[in-house]
Amino acid sequence: MITRPCQIREIHHLIEEYSQSLSSPFDSFLEDHIAASSFYVFEEGAASVGYYAIHNSETLTQFYIIRAYQKHSQRLFSEVLERNTLTSLLVPTCDELFLSLALDKDFKIDKQAYFFQDGQVEQSESKGTGDESFRLADFGDLPQIEQVCGDFLDDYERRIRNGELFTYYRDTLLLGVGVMESSKMIAGVASIGMFTNEQMRKQGVGRNIILHLKKWCYEHNLTPICGCWYYNEASKLTLESAGMVTKTRLLNIKVN
Repeated sequence: MITRPCQIREIHHLIEEYSQSLSSPFDSFLEDHIAASSFYVFEEGAASVGYYAIHNSETLTQFYIIRAYQKHSQRLFSEVLERNTLTSLLVPTCDELFLSLALDKDFKIDKQAYFFQDGQVEQSESKGTGDESFRLADFGDLPQIEQVCGDFLDDYERRIRNGELFTYYRDTLLLGVGVMESSKMIAGVASIGMFTNEQMRKQGVGRNIILHLKKWCYEHNLTPICGCWYYNEASKLTLESAGMVTKTRLLNIKVN
């Protein structure tokens, strides 16, 4: 068996198989790290039997072996650790193989994030004044978005152009923004999130934005998911109040 660098497009079929093996989806935070990683493929003859990915030469973001070759997974995983100067592993708990291999090593585990799915419980909006509006952002919204949101996100213009940003107004006051990013790895899934105007917090604004984003996703045949930093209790409570539930964690595992 040989290992060689590869382009992500070369192993698209393996990534598709990997995504179908997950017990639940993961959000755009992890996907962005994966997409920015360097990829390597395991080959047995002419067959591609697995792959791994390393972000910034120091963080292992993916490790996958097809079922027929999983008896080799512990050895191959150890070889990846030995051949690279890794400092950490980003492991979602929905990835059983990667998680199990990491646990075998008795490394230090830090909790990085929660990943949420819709709990499928009907929710109604928090009552406002009746003159709130939720819509896709356009370039006319950009000055107010930048003023209210600061550096919450990068490249607001690109996100508006791609149809990823939404605005939530009360008359001309921007209450907050919603963000939606369609997954490039997991078909039919979109990560959603929100930012609330600091002056309007603790008034149900964030909850309403998530409810609107969920509705928009379902109307466009997308399954909404989201995530938040593990120690951001306020975001967790907001997402749960909008009917999102979590059974999945992202672990930041330190390599000894």
